Amino acid sequence: MSFTKEDILRISKDENVRFIRLQFTDLLGTIKNVEIPVSQLEKALDNKMMFDGSSIEGYVRIEESDMYLYPDLSTWVIFPWVTDSRVARLICDVYMPDGTPFAGDPRGILKRCLQEAEEMGFTAMNVGPEPEFFLFRTDEKGNPTTELNDQGGYFDLAPMDLGENCRREIVLTLEEMGFEIEASHHEVASGQHEIDFKYADAIKAADQIQTFKLVVKTVARHHGLHATFMPKPLFGMNGSGMHAHQSLFKGKENMFYDESDKLGLSKTARYYMAGILKHARAFAAITNPTVNSYKRLVPGYEAPCYVAWSASNRSPMIRIPASRGLSTRVEVRNPDPAANPYLALAVMLKAGLDGIKRQLDLPAPIDRNIYVMSEEERIEEGIPSLPADLKEALNEMIRSHVITEALGEHALAHFYELKEIEWDIYRTQVHEWERDQYMTLY
Repeated sequence: MSFTKEDILRISKDENVRFIRLQFTDLLGTIKNVEIPVSQLEKALDNKMMFDGSSIEGYVRIEESDMYLYPDLSTWVIFPWVTDSRVARLICDVYMPDGTPFAGDPRGILKRCLQEAEEMGFTAMNVGPEPEFFLFRTDEKGNPTTELNDQGGYFDLAPMDLGENCRREIVLTLEEMGFEIEASHHEVASGQHEIDFKYADAIKAADQIQTFKLVVKTVARHHGLHATFMPKPLFGMNGSGMHAHQSLFKGKENMFYDESDKLGLSKTARYYMAGILKHARAFAAITNPTVNSYKRLVPGYEAPCYVAWSASNRSPMIRIPASRGLSTRVEVRNPDPAANPYLALAVMLKAGLDGIKRQLDLPAPIDRNIYVMSEEERIEEGIPSLPADLKEALNEMIRSHVITEALGEHALAHFYELKEIEWDIYRTQVHEWERDQYMTLY
């Protein structure tokens, strides 16, 4: 919905809203907010709400800390789970004191990439995200344990699926907040769940992912559970992905569809996919941004670890769902829900646009199960692997002009520094596996 300043002031009064959370996202994808009393709402709607950016991960130094939050009025919503002192939220863009957009704001980075698409004649990037999550039981103090809430499997029902009630409440809460839910079900692994919501333009889709995560964690806590979007919380089980269905439109025309093509795919779609495949190793550090992300991207657990595409096979990185016409889209399967959604969509879009601009050749589809192919067969077919770990992904990222340009100097430098620290902490840590393997052997 679209709201005016007057609409929001009126609704807040009619609905007895007492507090407003001005939300934004840091470089690592964590939701942040400044909560203000309703008496300050008009000031916030006039873009006069200042905050200290030096305390936010990947933002600015302490000597240049003053920043402003510009609310996006279309994101106004009242949280349904707070009934006494009602709380609403507005998602904000981050600006500098001189009125220019902050170069390190992830939402602003996505807007810059969308502006490039618009200059190429595309009016919208539509995205249908599928973020998966696990539900774990909590202890008596409310801290998460490693005990899953059920032993269900794909599409299971109660009593195997003990997450049904929690999942239903999540769906009802999301619908109350304006989401159009298409399906919800138990995923493959025990304790793993998926809730699918309708596609939207890229900015709204990224906003919805952030809202979705907040709702899932909040409702799970009400059920005595801990929801995690960690990509691979348990060894020997499937990890959680965030497949991203995407297409480009000009007005009401889906530019990925061509009814005269055998697969119904336009040249634009093929160039776009070629760009995604060309830059996949370079943008993996953004779409799969943690040490843990690469524990998911291994053969045998339905996660794509090979850079290829197919219209009939789920082992490659890109799949073409069967729907055609306005629903023609490409499904990029390697992203995981730990990714900052604004940055993830920005780098995938930038990669696809590069493919369109340079009219890159799309490799032949791989319709065999890549997991059972030998390394020699994969080399013969020209199928690269995604990076094996975060360090390899970071090295690929900084060598790519396309991906570094998408991020911009500020975000690139700060993201790289933060992730280098993460990798170094992991690299120098002694893990339980090492003690199990070596303590008595040596």
